[in-house]
Amino acid sequence: MNDVSTKEEILINVTPSEVRAALLENGVLQEVYVERAARRGLISNIYKGRVSRVLPGMQAAFVDIGRERTAFLHASDISLNEGGTVAENDLPNIRDLTREGDELLVQVVKDPLGKKGARLTTFITLPARNLVLMPKSSGTGISARIEDESERERLRGLVEQLLVEHELGCGAIVRTVAEGAELDALRDDLKYLMRLWEVVQQRCSNKAVKTLIHEDLSLPLRVLRDMVTTGVEQILVDSEADFDQMHEFAATFLPEVTPKLEHYQRRRPIFDLHGIEDEIQKALQRNISLKSGGYIIFDQTEAMTTIDVNTGAYVGHRNLEETIYKTNLEAAVAIARQLRLRNLGGIIIIDFIDMEEEEHRDSVLRALEEAMARDHARHQITPVSPLGLVEMTRKRTRESLQHILCEDCPSCIGRGFIMTAETVCFEVFREVIRQARQFDFDEALVLAHQDVIDLLLDEQASGLADIEEQTGKSIRLQTEALYVQDQFDVVLV
Repeated sequence: MNDVSTKEEILINVTPSEVRAALLENGVLQEVYVERAARRGLISNIYKGRVSRVLPGMQAAFVDIGRERTAFLHASDISLNEGGTVAENDLPNIRDLTREGDELLVQVVKDPLGKKGARLTTFITLPARNLVLMPKSSGTGISARIEDESERERLRGLVEQLLVEHELGCGAIVRTVAEGAELDALRDDLKYLMRLWEVVQQRCSNKAVKTLIHEDLSLPLRVLRDMVTTGVEQILVDSEADFDQMHEFAATFLPEVTPKLEHYQRRRPIFDLHGIEDEIQKALQRNISLKSGGYIIFDQTEAMTTIDVNTGAYVGHRNLEETIYKTNLEAAVAIARQLRLRNLGGIIIIDFIDMEEEEHRDSVLRALEEAMARDHARHQITPVSPLGLVEMTRKRTRESLQHILCEDCPSCIGRGFIMTAETVCFEVFREVIRQARQFDFDEALVLAHQDVIDLLLDEQASGLADIEEQTGKSIRLQTEALYVQDQFDVVLV
C-alpha cells in the first residue's frame, strides 16, 4: 500500500512520434516510460504464430509471429490440454507439446532485448483495472501487495463467486488497485474481459498465421489502467487529443480517475516541471553523485549490472566507519531509485563500501529493502556475501532506459574507451613498415586525428625519423578533422 505521506503525480508528454510518461513521488522522478510510434513495445500483444523450430535439448521452440526475429517459447510456458502448470522437472518433452508447423495463439511476456527475440507464453492473460483474466489457467490469485489477510480473503471470495456465477472454467488475478473494490466493480471488469476474450478467439479463427490478433493499449491508456493508484493525486497531459481519449477511457472504465485528469496548457514544457528532463539525462550517466559527496558508478553489461559505491569527498565528522556507514545508507536509497528510473533488470551486483560492524551491514541492507519496497517490478535481494557484495535480481520485461534512448558510440564501438594518441602513433609506425614490406612506393601519407599528428611532430618525431630511415620511404602527415582519435589511414603515393 502507498504511504499516506507520499504524493504521487503522473506527467504525460506527447509529441507526434513519441510519448513519455513520468511517475513522481513527492516531486521526485521515480519511473519513466517511453513509447515510440516506430517501435512500440510488444508486451501483452497476442499473435497467431507458427512453430518454426523445436529444440528438445533446450525444452523450447522458436515461433514465427511475423516479426523480424523469431520469438522464444519454453515448454513451461505451454499450457497443457487440461490447463494449469506443472513443475519444471515434470514437464513433458517439448516434442509432445508442439511440433514444427503447429499454429499457436501466443502472448508476448518479454520484449526483444538486444539480439534476443521476444519471449512468449500460451497462458494468455487479459488485464483490466481490477482483474486479470487467465482463460487457459485455473485458480484465483491475489496481488502480493495487498497485505491485509482479511481483505485478501474477501477479494478471493468475490472473484470465485463471479467465476461460478458466469460458469467460467478459467482463472483470475486480483490486481493491487482492487484493494477495497466492491462486487459491482469486479463484475464489470469480468464482463469486459469476457467480451474481449471472445473477440480474441474470433479474430484468431479468421486471421492468417503470423499476424497480430490483439494489441495492448497505447501508453497513455496503459498509464490509466496500470499506474493510477489511490496515491496518485494528479495526471497531467500536454496533448488535447490524448487528454480527450484518456478522459473518455476513464469515464467508461475508471470513473473515479476522471477528476484527477488535467489538460496541461502552460507555455513551459511539461517535462521541465520538477526538472524531469535533467533527471533523465543524469540517469544516462555512468556516475551519480550523492548529496554527501560520495558517488555511485553503474556499469551495465549484457550479463549483469554492477554498481560500485565510493565515499568521494565525504570524510564524515567522527571516524572512517561512520563515513562509510552514512555513505552506504544514502547510496542504498539512491540505488533503489536509479534501478526503477533506469529500468535495470536481470542480475545486479552492488559493491557497498566495506563495513566493519555487522549492525551497520544489516542496517544498510534493510535500507535497500525498504527503498525497493515501492518498486513494482518483482525483485529478490540476498544477504551480504562473504566478499561484501549484495546480489539481487530484478525482473526485466522491457529494455532499459539507456537501450531505448542511446546507441553504441561509433568512436569506441561501445567499449567505453578509445586508444591513446601515443598508442595510435605506434600503430601508424607498424602499418608503414607493413606496407613497405609488401608494396613499392615513394611516399606514405598518414591521415589521422589532430592529437595524433601533433604527437608525431613532437614527442614521436624521432620515432618517425627512425621509421623513414628503416623503410627508406618518405612519410607525410595530414590532419583529418572527421577522424576520431584512434582512427587513421596510411595512403601510398
